[in-house]
Amino acid sequence: MSLDNVTAEIAQTAARMVVEEGLEWGPAKQRAVRQLGLPGRTALPDNDQLEEAVREYIELFCGETQPQELRALRELALVWMDRLQEFRPYLAGAVWRGTATRLSDVYLQLFCDDPKSAEIALINNHVQYEPSTVTGFQGKPVEALSIHALCKPLHETVGVHLMIYDHDDMRGAMKPDSGGRSPRGDVKALRKLLEGNDD
Repeated sequence: MSLDNVTAEIAQTAARMVVEEGLEWGPAKQRAVRQLGLPGRTALPDNDQLEEAVREYIELFCGETQPQELRALRELALVWMDRLQEFRPYLAGAVWRGTATRLSDVYLQLFCDDPKSAEIALINNHVQYEPSTVTGFQGKPVEALSIHALCKPLHETVGVHLMIYDHDDMRGAMKPDSGGRSPRGDVKALRKLLEGNDD
């Protein structure tokens, strides 16, 4: 099997795990390699290739349900973005890119003047959260505050993760990806998506 075929097979297997199990992309790629019985050092598909495979999988197997699930998650994201407006929230990840299903979490990136201010706002509003440290979009560790929020249309509790960035990190944050798309969007951009009903 050629290298291209191997990476395509890894992408397809990982895409199924992302959609059916809600796995994050990195772990899904690693598990796909193990599941296919490939050596641990096998070249992995890049994120663009995996995203394409996820879109294809959704189209084939979730065409009926996914658009409503995506809309419900985007509406939930909007609620939290409105609540956190003072921290310049941006939506990223699968919910922004249009590949989310009911198993996807919501990822909001907050660009704060004071990194503790968002946490204080949650405490003042009696919102329970779990703090952790994750790798941010610049490859550096950032603080994440994870909330469990009820998504009524889905009758499910969804993870809403607030990634805390410094206000200066906004520089370069809107640079388009290799496909020319913006990797994140603000409240205005999200409202436009919801009104336009595009993916």
